Amino acid sequence: MSVGTVADAAQRTRRQGLADSWRGFRTAARLGWQTEANWTDPVLFGIYSVAKPVGAALILVFMVDIIAAGNADPALRAFVVTGSALWSFVIAGIAGLATSILDDRERYRTLKYLYVSPNSLLLLLLGRGMARVSIGAFGAVITLIIGVLFLGVPFDLARVDWGLTLIAMTLGLLGVLSLGLVLAAITVQLRQDAWNYPEAVAGALFLIVGAVFPLLVLPALVQWLGLAMPLTWWLEGVRQGLFPGSLSSIGGQGAVYTELTGSAAPGSAEIVLMLAVTTAAMLALAAVTFRWSEHSAREKGVFDMITGS
Repeated sequence: MSVGTVADAAQRTRRQGLADSWRGFRTAARLGWQTEANWTDPVLFGIYSVAKPVGAALILVFMVDIIAAGNADPALRAFVVTGSALWSFVIAGIAGLATSILDDRERYRTLKYLYVSPNSLLLLLLGRGMARVSIGAFGAVITLIIGVLFLGVPFDLARVDWGLTLIAMTLGLLGVLSLGLVLAAITVQLRQDAWNYPEAVAGALFLIVGAVFPLLVLPALVQWLGLAMPLTWWLEGVRQGLFPGSLSSIGGQGAVYTELTGSAAPGSAEIVLMLAVTTAAMLALAAVTFRWSEHSAREKGVFDMITGS
């Protein structure tokens, strides 16, 4: 057999492998969507998917208005609404992947069959996660629209920094899915009692990454932790992209960032750089953690167990 023939065969094998991976990912995404939406009709499911993030945003906005005695700065409203809207991605990506593990192992009892299927468990989890993220995206967009139309959020389409917004969203979603994989890897090792852990972790992150209030209100040690998270830089990047010159969740008088750099707020280039660095670090952590967890679970036979207590 000639070298050219071997090379052609190898190339065909790689193409077939990519096609199989794409087919597995697409099937997993479709399964995730059906799992999320098969309990009701599309209209009711759409209302349910939108009501939760919109309700959360309205609660926060009204709290701000009450505290400010009805004179809340529109920039502050934009800060709160944007953070609340984007958090739909976090709940879907972080909690969604871990919940998929628990669903498949405890409720449907199919995790062991998925694990021995031709596609990798990682690929299947990402497919399931993308279905949840798409639902989160729908809620986030609706929340932003309601904020602009009815809550006085100042939005000027001509001033939007589309480049920063696109880069921040792309890297930010990678960071969200990476955190979701870390949590999913840990969840594999836990018992059925872990049902509430994913949202508990997401709730804890809500406090330390500048989602609805700036980091400067937190203790210095917690601010350092927030600055090491890709979610912090993602939120800052999307806010500055959609609302240039808006309130910063990272800088400000008394903030660790400002004391360290002497700058009131990070610029676009710095946001992108820090987001890329923290996302890369989280991707590496996710790869190592997931590989360790998969090996440990296989050795212990966890994939075959129903851990309900």
